[in-house]
Amino acid sequence: MSEAVVEPAIMVDPPKATKERRGSSSLKFLQWLAGVLIIAIFVMTFVVQAFEIPSESMERTLLIGDYLLVNKTSFAHGGHWNLALPYPPLNRGDIIVFRYPVQPSQHFVKRVIALPGDRIHLVNKRVLVNGQPLEEKYTLFKSRSIDPYRDNFPDTDYFSENVDPHWWIQMRGLIHNKELVVPAGQYFVLGDNRDESLDSRYWGFVPAENIVGRPLLIYWSVNREDSSIYPETQDAKLVRLAGFIRRHLGELRWQRMLVLVK
Repeated sequence: MSEAVVEPAIMVDPPKATKERRGSSSLKFLQWLAGVLIIAIFVMTFVVQAFEIPSESMERTLLIGDYLLVNKTSFAHGGHWNLALPYPPLNRGDIIVFRYPVQPSQHFVKRVIALPGDRIHLVNKRVLVNGQPLEEKYTLFKSRSIDPYRDNFPDTDYFSENVDPHWWIQMRGLIHNKELVVPAGQYFVLGDNRDESLDSRYWGFVPAENIVGRPLLIYWSVNREDSSIYPETQDAKLVRLAGFIRRHLGELRWQRMLVLVK
């Protein structure tokens, strides 16, 4: 019985033009991918940044477990940004994210209440700026009792254990006719949850150069009330979202997602 003979397969190289097309497509894809990465890095470095809210100091505006996208180009104080884009001035009522003056590695989020040159004081929790009461629909009060230091600020006859000692000394030199005068280049900020916020009353002004930007929107929100292990506002890495989806799918606050911050 004769045995069949199988001729070895002959490998034929693809045409040179096909190779070149494949190489060109791969190169274009790598160029596109590199462009996307560069834009993403630029945006996350210079334009927006993600933050998480771990405390109740801005309730009801911002809740524990809200994740924010912060526009870092909203307020420019010197530098090249001022030359490239027109920036609106910082106004009373604006919410800002800033580096905590006492410990700049931490980020806080508060509402601007008084601008440079303003005169401010509180009477029974009511804020007066330049002698006029502010209309504040965003505030939350959880306590009916009056804390003399917190609610009648600045009253140097009273002291709070939460007050930064350096601020206590500085503040006393800035009070005129029982009003605190905001120096040039500084801002006075308060939390919307007035009874539960450590703010300018306790540690002083926010320098203009400490301001990071303005919160744009809440892009994610998880019902998590335990804030004991977190600083005031922590840098939130977007890669952590996958873990939150798995662990907290039933705790997502869908109604707060993609909501503009006001």
